[in-house]
Amino acid sequence: MADQDTIADYALEKTNKAAEVEHLDVLIVGAGLSGIGAGYHLQARCPGLSYALLETRSTIGGTWDMFRYPGIRSDSDMYTLGYSFRPWVGAKSIADGPSILNYVRETATEFGIDRRIRFNHRVRQASWSSAEAHWLIEAERTDTGEPVRLTCGFLLMCSGYYSYAGGHAPEFPGSEHFQGRVVHPQFWPGDLDYAGKRVVVIGSGATAVTIVPEMAKIAAYVTMLQRSPTYIVARPSEDKAADWLRARLPAKLAYRIARVKNMALGMYFYHLARKNPEKTKQQIIAMARHALGPDYDVKTHFTPSYNPWDQRLCLVPDADLFKAIRTGTASVSTGHIETFTETGIRLRSGEEIEADIVVMATGLKLNLLGDVGLSVDGSKVDLSKALAYKGMMFSGVPNLASVIGYTNASWTLKADITCEYVCRVLNYMRRRGYKVATPRRDASVDEEPFFSLTSGYVQRGVGMMPKQGSKRPWKLHRNYAMDAMALRFGRIADGTLEFVRR
Repeated sequence: MADQDTIADYALEKTNKAAEVEHLDVLIVGAGLSGIGAGYHLQARCPGLSYALLETRSTIGGTWDMFRYPGIRSDSDMYTLGYSFRPWVGAKSIADGPSILNYVRETATEFGIDRRIRFNHRVRQASWSSAEAHWLIEAERTDTGEPVRLTCGFLLMCSGYYSYAGGHAPEFPGSEHFQGRVVHPQFWPGDLDYAGKRVVVIGSGATAVTIVPEMAKIAAYVTMLQRSPTYIVARPSEDKAADWLRARLPAKLAYRIARVKNMALGMYFYHLARKNPEKTKQQIIAMARHALGPDYDVKTHFTPSYNPWDQRLCLVPDADLFKAIRTGTASVSTGHIETFTETGIRLRSGEEIEADIVVMATGLKLNLLGDVGLSVDGSKVDLSKALAYKGMMFSGVPNLASVIGYTNASWTLKADITCEYVCRVLNYMRRRGYKVATPRRDASVDEEPFFSLTSGYVQRGVGMMPKQGSKRPWKLHRNYAMDAMALRFGRIADGTLEFVRR
């Protein structure tokens, strides 16, 4: 009888332990550029708070680990894309993807953030309980299928705003007849041999202008096929001013000065483009004409119909795209696709482009919070009907923030100050005994689109995104100087963010 009682007690103890759910003060979702930065800010500014990072994949790096297409690089300089707290010391200001990935991973290791990451954890559902004042996180192990449950006081989403499951890939007529290979940059096949092959890259955005000159180095010929032109700006891959500073000053000081310089130049150019779009347009087109020569048809292939910064500008380091065109290893065709053929693509104009490989650089799919289902006290949350508070929290959703970087400047500039603000809120709550912080919508605020860009990927996904408001704190500045002042020094108790002790 005693043995039976012992067995029963052991079984009950084992069941109770299995039912226990781990609790963390803060849970970060995503271990890419934003997630690693968030981990640093939390442990530096909120010592004593427990936290962990859940990462769907098996490695650190997010975008910079996932994308493997030829020539992958940043389209922002590393003095602003780099973290505010760790200098970029690479040779190139416009860095390649592997270098950026190493930078992110080295940062995680240097500050011990890598020890907080739980890999192969896909978050499926996050449910807020007002009674418990916490989020219940339901995840699954992508390697074993095992379900995982956690609770956290604050949820910080660092999963970006595009889908990792797939990019935008329109179906073109006749594509089933094409005898060559079709690939998407988001899932670049490691076995793709394009040496000596004819390649067509469909698209004119940042991915396309990166792939074309890189593939042109060994391909027989590469054609960038675009429906309409994009503004393309050439810039040196190395920052001579930053190099001069680094040779004479301590690394951190040189980095800070270069960072401020590049931020100021970026804000100035954006302001100039919005204030005087026609003049800016002519300057960008003139630079393309200078790079391509007087006989090139810049009007057809490099003169967009919209104003600068209605869509994001594309950067080409050391004018590599223009050089590939001038040397005859690449070209641009502008027109609408009529159909794929067995040997390539035919345009409505009648032009036929032969191809062995077609690269679908046709854009991303917007996806807010990485397909995590949200509910508050049993009611499903539809973020498309919410207002974004300071570009990071959502009306009516407690203790949750999402890191969303700039579209008109380096992503990390906004990511850094977003994480700093979240830490300010957490410290404010801890000092005053608050458990819950919820942005409450003001009925007098009018709704506006979250993104102002007219880019295809934005317009395709705008319906799923939250809105911004017509006035502060719901209005997005898209200006680092204004945002930094507001998020670092603005009042936490602003009358919009509601605090509750339980």
